[in-house]
Amino acid sequence: MQDNHQKNIATFIHLSTFSRFIIPFGNFIGPIILWMANKEKSEFVDAHGKQAINFQMSILLYALVLGLLTVPFFLFNVISSLDFLDINAFDGIHINISEPSPLLYLGGGLGALAVLGFILELVFIVIASLKARDGEFYHYPLTIDFIK
Repeated sequence: MQDNHQKNIATFIHLSTFSRFIIPFGNFIGPIILWMANKEKSEFVDAHGKQAINFQMSILLYALVLGLLTVPFFLFNVISSLDFLDINAFDGIHINISEPSPLLYLGGGLGALAVLGFILELVFIVIASLKARDGEFYHYPLTIDFIK
């Protein structure tokens, strides 16, 4: 059975991923520091630390793949239809969206998928934190086990 200290450390490992909003790569730095400092003391903390780091690495991989797919579709659409934006400096700016390319829809759909993924990531982190606080193990969905 885990004591409150172990539960708190495991909870803070998950919550430290939110430090990315303050520190660049804080979502990796925070959990790694807490995990490395406490992994020898508790199997519970070790398991939660691995899960948090593996999840962040998986999210980074998924974001890179999604970005590599999304950006070219958007750029190909803008380059192939330069008349998509009809700008006339003397009469103001007119935007003509009569026939956008299907590539724009595909790129927009992938962008919407990225936003949905971000929201789900935040939800999964909160769920993992609550499970750690309650002394339960948690496995993030769609996580690749980089650290075993």
